[in-house]
Amino acid sequence: MDLAESGSAAESYMAQGDYDLVILDVMLPDQSGIDTARHIRRDGYEGPILMLTALSTTKDKVHGLDAGADDYLTKPYSFDELHARVRALLRRKAPSQGGATSNILKYADLELDLIQRKARRNSQEISLTSKEFALLEYFMRNPERPLGRVSIAEHVWDIHFDSESNVIDVYINLLRKKIDVPFPKRLIHTVVGTGYVLKENL
Repeated sequence: MDLAESGSAAESYMAQGDYDLVILDVMLPDQSGIDTARHIRRDGYEGPILMLTALSTTKDKVHGLDAGADDYLTKPYSFDELHARVRALLRRKAPSQGGATSNILKYADLELDLIQRKARRNSQEISLTSKEFALLEYFMRNPERPLGRVSIAEHVWDIHFDSESNVIDVYINLLRKKIDVPFPKRLIHTVVGTGYVLKENL
């Protein structure tokens, strides 16, 4: 385990070593933990990132998750909870439902390239953030299967669903604007009382 006292020091450690998990405080002396998370994701780190923050609004959480964090823990917190979050992140595995046989997932006119991390619909490339990509991947591994918010939270963010948070709904809306709004047929539908489903015809 290594302890970095600044965001730039953390990036230096990441460039020289191989880490199973990264814990970042949002408030760092030289740059924010959100910027640090974004930088190490850009440089190729694919492991879990846990963000520690005193900021608890949905907007703050979305910024952290958009930067590449997998989970967030709001201060003050207990070390027992911190350890539990770390254990959960280290147990994380890619969803196995759907049994993809190639590096490209397809549904209707939508394609998701798991290697190049690109999405296309009707051959038109769509730019997605890391969390939008993970959310769409979960939908495409479970086409035509209604997915509840609890399931989405556990598989995409590895967090326990907070019924008072609308983070998942925010990301669903962001994803819809990119893969549904510009095209004549919607693919992501709301299932009242359940959650959401990826389906060509509802």
